[in-house]
Amino acid sequence: MTARKRDTKSAWIDPDDAPEWTDEMFDRAQISIGGRVIREATGTITKRGRPPVGDEAKQQVTLRLAPNVIRYFKDSGDGWQTRLNETLEEYVAAATQKGR
Repeated sequence: MTARKRDTKSAWIDPDDAPEWTDEMFDRAQISIGGRVIREATGTITKRGRPPVGDEAKQQVTLRLAPNVIRYFKDSGDGWQTRLNETLEEYVAAATQKGR
């Protein structure tokens, strides 16, 4: 039988160790006075998703592809979505050079 691993996170005790809030965090936070909500929160403290890489962030889309196309890229292993994106980028670059 395997031994259960012990939680290695230390308990946060000192409030002085808390990270400083940015202006954006304050702008998004809920404001309450005496248990009464004055202003609802406008979102989470942290933003969801990956930060953008490069000049322009990738966009998430829903796309229907033929099963054989998906199978081909998935069978090539991890990173199949990146390879699919690279294939499409190469196609767009070639089409742009041809003047399409």
